[in-house]
Amino acid sequence: MRDAVIVQAVRTPVGKGKPNGALAGVHPVELLAHTLRTLVERSGVDPALVDDVIGGTVDQVGEQAMNTTRYAWLSAGFPDSVPAVTVDRQCGSSQQAVHFAAQGVIAGAYDLVVACGVESMSRVPMWSNVPPGADPFGPGVAARFSGGLVPQGVSAELIAAKWSLSREQMDAFATSSHAKAAAADFSAELAPIAGLDHDESVRPATTVEVLAGLKPAYEDPVWTERFPQIDWSVTAGNASPINDGAAAVLITTSENAARLGLRPLARLHSFAVTGSDPVLMLTGVVPATEKVLKRAGLRLDDIDLFEVNEAFASVVLAWQQETGADPARVNVKGGAIALGHPLGASGARIMTTLVNAMRERGARYALQTMCEAGGLANATILEAL
Repeated sequence: MRDAVIVQAVRTPVGKGKPNGALAGVHPVELLAHTLRTLVERSGVDPALVDDVIGGTVDQVGEQAMNTTRYAWLSAGFPDSVPAVTVDRQCGSSQQAVHFAAQGVIAGAYDLVVACGVESMSRVPMWSNVPPGADPFGPGVAARFSGGLVPQGVSAELIAAKWSLSREQMDAFATSSHAKAAAADFSAELAPIAGLDHDESVRPATTVEVLAGLKPAYEDPVWTERFPQIDWSVTAGNASPINDGAAAVLITTSENAARLGLRPLARLHSFAVTGSDPVLMLTGVVPATEKVLKRAGLRLDDIDLFEVNEAFASVVLAWQQETGADPARVNVKGGAIALGHPLGASGARIMTTLVNAMRERGARYALQTMCEAGGLANATILEAL
């Protein structure tokens, strides 16, 4: 039976997604091209052998339109005979790209494939693909969900209210994320670019006292009237920032890896994707975790490391409450609150960090899950070889 293994994984440092960010001067196609070029160089594979390149990007408009992944491959100088496609499963886009790539390898449709992702939020701001006044949901969704859907920040507040998460708990979690990221060594996975050789959003001096001084980011009388249970505790400090970045992983079979002289970093063991309430929106990580464990035939206690995307502190803390996972095994090198969240790149960025953490800590199994807009979530289990 065919399997799917990761044989190389690289990422750019994550830059601040602002005009003064270190990567703001880099076109998103070039950001991804640099990552793809580094991936091929470090693996030593002939790029002509790649069967497909599957990339994730969320705001596919402007400089990120027209199948960014294809043009990044061409910009990297690789054969035009290799195809590429860009997918959008919101924040989980490049984790979904990994799923598609691995599933294609296992099915025999591919022998060697790249899964990747990019987002330049400094150059293509969030929601750039929705013109002012446009309705991306349609009347059927409005009729189905009384009162309409809500922004992700309001969903994060609803989660905090439902799971009785205090502002102090969320700020403490965010502080820990910065501390872990500041102490971690990411050198093995980074492909420095534009003079940036570290993750720009990490703030080592972050304290609970500093975060306590920040104002709520989403407080609005309209939402207060609709959701009186909200305490307005989500701030810029306990949520992920806006960022630029790219990441890529190279996937093949164990047999093909041996033939090409490549060392597998981890086997892609099991996959799951779930839908959940699109108003709460960000809780899909809970059923996704349950689903992927069931498919894998594993228990929570079998998992040595967890990566739960830190879109908001409330999401990870609610996930921990529901699953009972040991916090000491969760996001051990920090998460998106500190490292940043370049939407379309984050799934592959997290997986790149995770396979390196598995090697460093001698982990056998690791689980990655991400919440996604619209009430979606991906989950992946990796197994060390």
